[in-house]
Amino acid sequence: MWLFALFLLVPLIEIALFIQVGGLIGLWPTLGIVVATAVAGTWLVRREGLKALAELRRAFETLGDPGAPLAHGAAILLAGALLITPGFFTDTVGFLLLVPQVRAALFRWLSRRIRIERFTYGATRAGPAGRGARSAGEGAGPVIEGEWREVEPRHRPTHRPSGWTRH
Repeated sequence: MWLFALFLLVPLIEIALFIQVGGLIGLWPTLGIVVATAVAGTWLVRREGLKALAELRRAFETLGDPGAPLAHGAAILLAGALLITPGFFTDTVGFLLLVPQVRAALFRWLSRRIRIERFTYGATRAGPAGRGARSAGEGAGPVIEGEWREVEPRHRPTHRPSGWTRH
C-alpha cells in the first residue's frame, strides 16, 4: 500500500512544485533549472560512483566487508535514477543521496529497522521442487580429491574480518 501511495504522491508533489516555481520565475528559467540539475547530477553521480567502486575494490583486496561500499553504490544508482527524472522533489532527494554523510545516516537508520534472517554465500543445490538448500553431506555428489595450499593475501586487513573469510 505504501508503494502505491509513493507512486501517487511523488508525481503530485512534482506537478505542484512545477506550477509554483514556474509561476514565480517563468517557464524557461524553470526548464533551465531542470536541465542544469540533470547535468550537475550526472557529473556528481559519476564522481561518487567511482569513489564507491574504489572502496569496493579496496574491500575485496583487503578481504574486508564489501557491504558498505555495495550499499553506497546502490544508493548512488538510485540517486542517478532520481536525478534524470525531471522534477524538483526527485532532484532534491537524488542530490541528498549523493552526500556520503546522508547515505551513512540512512544506512544507520535502515540497519536498526531491518533484520537479516538468513544469508548464504556461494553455490547451493536446491532440494525437491526447489525447496531449501542441501548441505555438503546431503547428497551433494561425489567427492573430488585435490590438493590445496593456503595463500596469504597481498594486503593484511587492518580491521576485524568481515565474516566472509576465516582467520
